[in-house]
Amino acid sequence: MDCAPQYKFYGPHIGVLYGKYDLLDRLHAYKVRPAPVDPPGKYETGTQNHEGIAGTLAAVNYLAEIGEQYGKSYEGRFPGLSGRRLHLKAGMTVLREYDHVLGAAILDELETLPGVHIHGIADRDRLEERVPTVSFTWGDRHPRDIAAALGERGIYVWDGNYYALAVTERLGLEGKGGMVRIGAVHYNTVEEIRRLGEALRVMALRAG
Repeated sequence: MDCAPQYKFYGPHIGVLYGKYDLLDRLHAYKVRPAPVDPPGKYETGTQNHEGIAGTLAAVNYLAEIGEQYGKSYEGRFPGLSGRRLHLKAGMTVLREYDHVLGAAILDELETLPGVHIHGIADRDRLEERVPTVSFTWGDRHPRDIAAALGERGIYVWDGNYYALAVTERLGLEGKGGMVRIGAVHYNTVEEIRRLGEALRVMALRAG
């Protein structure tokens, strides 16, 4: 059984509970009295989240559309699949491959800046092990100041601990403002990342 949060996939925040019917049938559900005693109804606490369900369907179809339009060259990797399932697999593969392009571009830009420390994998041969979300510190510059300066240029990043408090504590960064986090997704472009790098280089020149 699993309870999977459906978010950060271009859809709404909605949970999905699934499991073997006999197990779900045996489990006690804290339900409203009028709800049925059989699954799946006994796990519904009232009117279902219809707008969330519709949004989830739209997100799944969106990812499948990416595969249908751009993933033809990957379909051979998934023998036995067809229709939307194949398109979803191809779409997610397209996005994953582009992740590597974006991740490498971010690393390339950050590595032009003296004093920048990238926290995490920076080896281009290990891009399969990471996503294009890169956290860094830059000398004695406060992460909030870096993020604010980029924001003034229309480039939006995050600073702090991103709720990963144990990580920033372990790295000794929690009392120093955490890190700057750059997060790219498939609708971002390499040109935008280059603009980010140029903005950081301008900041370095002005500080120097």
